[in-house]
Amino acid sequence: MTHKAKFVLVGLAGILAGAALTLNLPAIADKEAETALPVEELRAFTDVFARIKSDYVEPVDDKKLISSAIDGMLSGLDPHSAYLDAEGFKDLQVGTQGEFGGLGIEVGMEDGFVKVVSPIEDTPAFKAGVKPGDLIIKLDDTPVKGMTLSDAVKRMRGKPGSPIKLTIVRKGVDKPFVLTLTRAVIKIRSVKFKLLENGYGYVRVTQFQEHTGELLADALKQLYKDNKAPLKGMILDLRNDPGGLLNGAVAVTAAFVKPDSLVVYTEGRTEDAKMRLTASPENYLRPMQSDYLNSLPAGVKQVPMVVLINGGSASASEIVAGALQDHKRAVIMGTRSFGKGSVQTILPLGNGTAIKLTTARYFTPSGRSIQAKGIEPDIVVEDPSMPSDDQGFGIREADLEHHLSNPDGGDSTPESKPSEIIKAPPATRSEPDGKDKKPVPLAPGEVVSKNDFQVNQALNLLKGLQILQGR
Repeated sequence: MTHKAKFVLVGLAGILAGAALTLNLPAIADKEAETALPVEELRAFTDVFARIKSDYVEPVDDKKLISSAIDGMLSGLDPHSAYLDAEGFKDLQVGTQGEFGGLGIEVGMEDGFVKVVSPIEDTPAFKAGVKPGDLIIKLDDTPVKGMTLSDAVKRMRGKPGSPIKLTIVRKGVDKPFVLTLTRAVIKIRSVKFKLLENGYGYVRVTQFQEHTGELLADALKQLYKDNKAPLKGMILDLRNDPGGLLNGAVAVTAAFVKPDSLVVYTEGRTEDAKMRLTASPENYLRPMQSDYLNSLPAGVKQVPMVVLINGGSASASEIVAGALQDHKRAVIMGTRSFGKGSVQTILPLGNGTAIKLTTARYFTPSGRSIQAKGIEPDIVVEDPSMPSDDQGFGIREADLEHHLSNPDGGDSTPESKPSEIIKAPPATRSEPDGKDKKPVPLAPGEVVSKNDFQVNQALNLLKGLQILQGR
């Protein structure tokens, strides 16, 4: 490592409202870019700077002007490049440990408003009924229009226990409505699991964090122990998982595929941005850490699998789903994923701040770019939490302003078509009334609802496969 440390980032949206984006293990040594400075444009910049200093209606601090200029320069590139002030950089680092303060919303910016990408499970936002695609137009009594995303996020942060009102515009709802949330210290356990019934296991990954691989290994071993026999089927639930650590995605994939199988590769302009990550210990273990996947039950790599995804599954989630799909290791079920197929590198600036810069695109083992397209399920199963006419039309990467293009062209157009489409029964769908769309809270200790339509469809498929194998 040189004095300018670099970190690889594969988390979702631009900035998090109380849910920090996550960074990966240090990448290889930094390489200074050799670029010619555009003299005329820099002269224009200094002229504007001087005019603001002399003529603006109020005195403006030099630091504020420079920070705003850096922020604008990065945010104009794509939705995920950003300037991180000292507080934002600290929050990002803390987020890798799975504990941080705020509301628990993954957000971006659209038309000057804060747009919700996904509320994180078990957080104030999730419990209050905030939905993907919601536009936040007011924070308490202050309009969001005109704020930077960073400013809006800072307003959403605050002392745990303090309230905040979000005024929300939602597709299908006639007028804005207000939700009152209470800020909290958010602790996220990234892996949850349950033996659904004899022979069938369920594992949910809510976010890819520092210890996700280890927690997954523990969950799988416990499922086999509780079942007292080899499992007949496994459901891996990646719905509304916004991503996280790249090595966490490699670890989860490595648990189910053959050793040394290709998981993901990246392509960028510099040598540092070109990586090939396989299901090998050096690509998911921390230094001096023993391989926790060595002790997994033998049946884990052969057990029939269904992976659940939806429009809130992004980045690291898409890496896992894409790898398991390409290796024909699992049936992918649900709705099309978010389509965040770019890699961000965190470059500390030495004064406690950093920049988050998009440096590469990532590709599935077969060479598919997920960017602005997402992963198309093998079997589409409607999400009952959405009105029927909204299926497949939630916010995705391709909807974000300045989104990075797909190198294969045809942004937002899936490369493959599902083999089957399963529609949710009308009785299970939510109505677009703004109030009745809150998720039904799980009972204490409950991992997944018995009435989860998509999980039940996955279970039915696994049972059908078991019958066919028996024949």
